[in-house]
Amino acid sequence: MRFSEAMHSVTRHGDGWRASVSEDWLQGRSAFGGLQAALALRAMRDLVPADMPLRSLQTTFVAPVPAGTVSIRAQCLRQGRSAIQVEASLCDGDQTLCRLIGVFGNARPSALDFQPVQAPVENAAAPELRYSEGRMPAFTQHFAARWLRGDLPFSGGQQRESVLQLSLRDEGPVDETHVLAFADFIPPIALSMFAAPTPGSSLSWMIELLRDRYDDLGTDNWRVDAELIAARDGYTHQSVMLWGPRGEAVALSRQSMVVFG
Repeated sequence: MRFSEAMHSVTRHGDGWRASVSEDWLQGRSAFGGLQAALALRAMRDLVPADMPLRSLQTTFVAPVPAGTVSIRAQCLRQGRSAIQVEASLCDGDQTLCRLIGVFGNARPSALDFQPVQAPVENAAAPELRYSEGRMPAFTQHFAARWLRGDLPFSGGQQRESVLQLSLRDEGPVDETHVLAFADFIPPIALSMFAAPTPGSSLSWMIELLRDRYDDLGTDNWRVDAELIAARDGYTHQSVMLWGPRGEAVALSRQSMVVFG
């Protein structure tokens, strides 16, 4: 199931929505976090004007989302003159698996107008990370990734920064759901510090979007700059800056994770 097909699987059923998660989008026992957030965002969009950009999304991963059909619930929490806050949950019956709050907001006049500038990273010899079934999370087969800087997972490294170049193996116009998929691709940098496979899991994720349109961007040659900010007591804290194919600042995020090692 391509990413676009997964997004089209979100359909309205009564007061809620349903979506399909295929085995090839799993990350261990659960669906890839970027896909979970994107599915919920699709449902949120039914409650928000199509031309109102997503400004931020807060996600808490409560329990694994298995392959199969997942239910989505969404409701508007507050609608102001220029911003709308929407809550959504991925559910299995009465059990909440993932909970999200999205903030959508119209543009407004401002004297401030500046964006981050991408620093150059040259590593033309960096090979593409080839998918290996059973050794890599299933969802990674939908991406082409090159490690421009940093250590690979479970390589026993010491670097706290990683830079990846990413492409999504799909076609069609890019929208805000693609931003979530690209921004969440990179694994916890802490895992690169272990010399053997060590389990880890995301707890919470916040992403802030810096653009109001994405259809002028393609699905090739995005860049993820990630930094491990802190690690203690089995919890890690990682930040990400996401860049578009031409070096455009697209999003920034912060993620809290747990590492069992």
